[in-house]
Amino acid sequence: MRMLVATIGKWKHAPEKALWEQYAARLPWELTLKELPAASAATPAEQKRRETEALMQAARQWGTEKLVFLDETGKTLASEAFAAQLGRWRDGGDRAVAFLIGGDHGHDRARLAEGQLTLSLGAMTWPHLLVRGLLAEQLYRAHAILSGHPYHRAG
Repeated sequence: MRMLVATIGKWKHAPEKALWEQYAARLPWELTLKELPAASAATPAEQKRRETEALMQAARQWGTEKLVFLDETGKTLASEAFAAQLGRWRDGGDRAVAFLIGGDHGHDRARLAEGQLTLSLGAMTWPHLLVRGLLAEQLYRAHAILSGHPYHRAG
């Protein structure tokens, strides 16, 4: 499978980058990071609209229509359920999935219905740079679950 993580904002010299790189390097699936600049807008609502559209456009240009929005209003999934969803998409012929991480104000709520999944990493608020690493780890964990690798040791 091919995975795209499209996100608003750039690394600079963030220590969170090491977490991303550790799991991206271990993941046998192709994992691409696409960083987009924050939109300038007069209101937070307009900024969310512009950034969400830019993320969706990046995913379309990359070659997928399978969109996963990371958003606080999304579903929380256990690692096994997340892996099972990726496995269903893979087994159903979907070879490319894009994960969209919004900017400071999040995603345009009106566009969330256009994705196949809106995913939350829990009730707590996480820094967007850290979310990248957490997602990379969960993608690696999902691959381990689907392949029967001992990395994931459930209950």
